[in-house]
Amino acid sequence: MATVKTKPDKIFVLDTSVILYNHNAINTFEDNDVAIPITVFEELDNFKKGNDTKNFEAREFIRFMDKISGKTTMKTWRRLNGPTKGRFKVLMNEKSKTDARSVFGGDKPDHRILNAALKLAEDYPDKKVILVTKDVNLRLKAKSLSLQAEDYETGKIKDLDSLYTGKSTIEDVNPEVIDKIYNEGFCQLADIGVSSALPNHYFILKSSKTSALTFYNPVTSRIERIEKQAVSRIMPRNAEQVFALHALLNPEVKLVTLQGVAGTGKTLLALAAAWEQRRNFKQVYLARPIVPLSNKDIGYLPGDIKSKLNPYMEPLWDNLKYIQNQYGEEDKEYKRISDAVESEKLVITPLAYIRGRSISNIIFIVDEAQNLTPHEVKTIITRAGENTKIVFTGDIFQIDTPYLDAQSNGLSFLIDKIKHHSIYAHIRLEKGERSELANLANDLL
Repeated sequence: MATVKTKPDKIFVLDTSVILYNHNAINTFEDNDVAIPITVFEELDNFKKGNDTKNFEAREFIRFMDKISGKTTMKTWRRLNGPTKGRFKVLMNEKSKTDARSVFGGDKPDHRILNAALKLAEDYPDKKVILVTKDVNLRLKAKSLSLQAEDYETGKIKDLDSLYTGKSTIEDVNPEVIDKIYNEGFCQLADIGVSSALPNHYFILKSSKTSALTFYNPVTSRIERIEKQAVSRIMPRNAEQVFALHALLNPEVKLVTLQGVAGTGKTLLALAAAWEQRRNFKQVYLARPIVPLSNKDIGYLPGDIKSKLNPYMEPLWDNLKYIQNQYGEEDKEYKRISDAVESEKLVITPLAYIRGRSISNIIFIVDEAQNLTPHEVKTIITRAGENTKIVFTGDIFQIDTPYLDAQSNGLSFLIDKIKHHSIYAHIRLEKGERSELANLANDLL
């Protein structure tokens, strides 16, 4: 007869950073108990106003707690919603035998949260008390006090080395197969020695004599040839850029991710392809999340709101100007780009400014997507309406926000979770094409 578990053997203490990352985190610990230090609520009070995602997460968590608390106190253990969930309570007592405030100096919120977790461990010596935080430094402080601490793992990619690249190189392909691809435009998977392939997966096929760029078309179930082509007078310089443009221009693909280091052409290719397809959509949106400089809010910058945001948007304008400069000033296409900006056919804006707007009949490019949480990425995609194409670009190793890393950011999460779907395509761009000097910096510094 199976033993019925009556008491969870773990109690997870959640830090503010976890809730700002995912307001539903409290419901992701299965049947284990979850405790929230009162200091966390004090910190959330400072985040509840504003339009950033962290403000939304704070408000949603506060509403959720208000809903499940009902008319009773949260000082004692309460059952979370659902028969398989554990219990929760608010930790009011922050007076532990080991005082983190004395150890580290200063009455900081982090130290009070540590004290609350330490006190809980003293009260429940038969249970494993674990502090869960996205703050690496807080985890180190906890461990120095012999308190177990972990990162919040939900949504985190376990094996970054195996993250989908979107492409494969197959050597020693029969030259007759490659000849067939050039003559007929396609071949079968078995012809290249592959039994199965993910939808829209790209292949570089090589024989002793020649090579071919191809992709697996999930509609026809064939390997089909890709031709190199210029878009908005931007010519791809390597195989990955050819693949990226193919994904961006493929009308059957509604979601594209481009991952790569600085200088690989992610944003430029996405914008060039979007401009090429502008007649198929009502608007072209190019947006990026605002990450405050040196962890300072943009309010400290001088000038009006437009002046404050210009430093963040300048790289996007640089890419647009580069495309525009492919044409002479007297060229009609040069003037069309200027007119499109003035008429808001083409819009470059902070990501926060498009919240609440409809994204139907739009090609929507989200730059620097590695600075988004998985929840933010999901929110963007779930708001897509009819005839919408969404492109996420970014470098998962260049994270600018303190509680994300290469494994937990929204771009890595998206690439890992959605690669089996026929309306999705992904390419990792690996070769820098900005300049020899930029390549040197990426390789050696």
